[in-house]
Amino acid sequence: MAAGRAFLCAPCSSLAAGARRLAFAPPSRALAPALRRGGRCVASVSSSPNAASAPEPYVLTTPLYYVNAPPHMGSAYTTIAADAIARFQRLLEKQVIFITGTDEHGEKIATSAEASGRIPKEHCDTISNSYKMLWADLDIEYDKFIRTTDRKHEAVVNDFYSRVLNSGDIYRADYEGLYCVSCEEYKDEKELVENNCCPVHLKPCVPRKEDNYFFALSKYQHKLEELLTRNPDFVRPSHRLNEVQGWIKSGLRDFSISRASVEWGIPVPNDTKQTIYVWFDALLGYISALLDDGEQASLQQAVDRGWPASLHLIGKDILRFHAVYWPAMLMSAGMSVPDAVFGHGFLTKDGMKMGKSLGNTLEPNDLVERFGADAVRYFFLREVEFGNDGDYSEERFINIVNAHLANTIGNLLNRTLGLLKKNCRSTLAFDAIAAADGGSFRDNVENLVNKAKHHYENLLLSSACETILEIGNFGNLYIDEQAPWSCFKQGGESAEKAAKDLVIILETMRIIAIALSPITPSLSLRIHTQLGFTKDQFRVLRWEDTKWGGLKAGQVMMEPKPVFARIETETEDEAQASSKATKRGKKACSKGLVEA
Repeated sequence: MAAGRAFLCAPCSSLAAGARRLAFAPPSRALAPALRRGGRCVASVSSSPNAASAPEPYVLTTPLYYVNAPPHMGSAYTTIAADAIARFQRLLEKQVIFITGTDEHGEKIATSAEASGRIPKEHCDTISNSYKMLWADLDIEYDKFIRTTDRKHEAVVNDFYSRVLNSGDIYRADYEGLYCVSCEEYKDEKELVENNCCPVHLKPCVPRKEDNYFFALSKYQHKLEELLTRNPDFVRPSHRLNEVQGWIKSGLRDFSISRASVEWGIPVPNDTKQTIYVWFDALLGYISALLDDGEQASLQQAVDRGWPASLHLIGKDILRFHAVYWPAMLMSAGMSVPDAVFGHGFLTKDGMKMGKSLGNTLEPNDLVERFGADAVRYFFLREVEFGNDGDYSEERFINIVNAHLANTIGNLLNRTLGLLKKNCRSTLAFDAIAAADGGSFRDNVENLVNKAKHHYENLLLSSACETILEIGNFGNLYIDEQAPWSCFKQGGESAEKAAKDLVIILETMRIIAIALSPITPSLSLRIHTQLGFTKDQFRVLRWEDTKWGGLKAGQVMMEPKPVFARIETETEDEAQASSKATKRGKKACSKGLVEA
């Protein structure tokens, strides 16, 4: 073969003329990932034909978000992380039940509704729907969305209250103290900061005296200590466990579970003049969410659907309610506690705490509209070490996303497909296994895949991203060293080796697409589609499919097309020129008005 001519090996030559994308039958799977329908995310979780042998469900929850205001980046971060965990567990063929929703009762809700000129239910409908819309935009595939105003939820709360009442752990008493409206909780004076301000919201707590019902939390101090000793992984990460142990050791006080002054809530079953305290209400949403709409609602029915939860994912500001109050409440009702509670950190912007008064809030809708869901998901899961506080900087956001997704991953795929099109008519000449035979590349990739799996399993999402990116870096280094573009020009055995190298890189991209799919599902789908697979095949992928050998000789790749566009930013000169042009336009406009 003369140098410079396109190489087409024998297998390619015989297949290329009539080859089409191969439509392989997807492997059977009991569990299909959620599908997006009509802009909303709904899930399809089918049980095994043999119910007796069905695996235990993996129940994962976000907090039920308070609807006093639209969703912010903090709530989006929690939900993105939960979605990534749920997607990974689905790849392991777990029967995932991913629960999210909205907490819609309480004093703050009534106040917010009044301020907006709406009745509470209308206000709740609007804000709850804004969460659903944002989750769809962020590619969140939840299985259950519970609202605490749902009828089935009220039935579960009433059943639960009755159980705890029958256990002798609810009593009536007067209470007087300093109350934080934002937390909807009485505070100890020793935990307040200057001017009796709440340490979380930095707003003054107000004196309040009420005749309420109380839960005997102090009765469960010893049992909670035993729980944490027996199962130190109940609270994660470990430094959060230390916080919880400190709270318990300092002594637990009974807490109020009803409010006489709040009308917007579920009435106390044995005293309709009071409503159930928001946490004794909202926490039950994790259980009521397990019920299907329209079925007979009861606590036991919900429990039978999959309780206890495998993981509660929350922000650290509500750790006390989930790691102290909640397990004690469940013990009182004779129910199992969740397997684990994970408290992640807060987000800051440019090193500063975010707040409307500072004018530096971070709106998730704006980020998604400007940069896309994959970029937002990747940055926050890659750059924030899960469990710790993390910072957002737009400059760093753009640099990281461009370097990792556009360059390392996107450009590697694009240039490899370009070479395949030019030299092999977009058709694979070898199986992936045959192409990698005798080299160490495959072993290195498989070791990194196993490392990424370990990170996912241990909720080390940032480390999982780093490891998968390492596979991409490894692929870029390999193609640069092998220089297949030069080998094709040499022809003969060199050209055959180059054709194998392209298969090796494309198989690597296939593996990256699967391994990164919990983090960037849409990007992963685009990569997988360019490799000649269908959307239906992508939906039934398993982690097992990261094993080397998925690409086969004769497969036809799609036309090379960038899977992730670089985020372009204005240079300082461009920004100044734009600013000057705007000023000139304003002057011209003013002059025209004067002349007119």
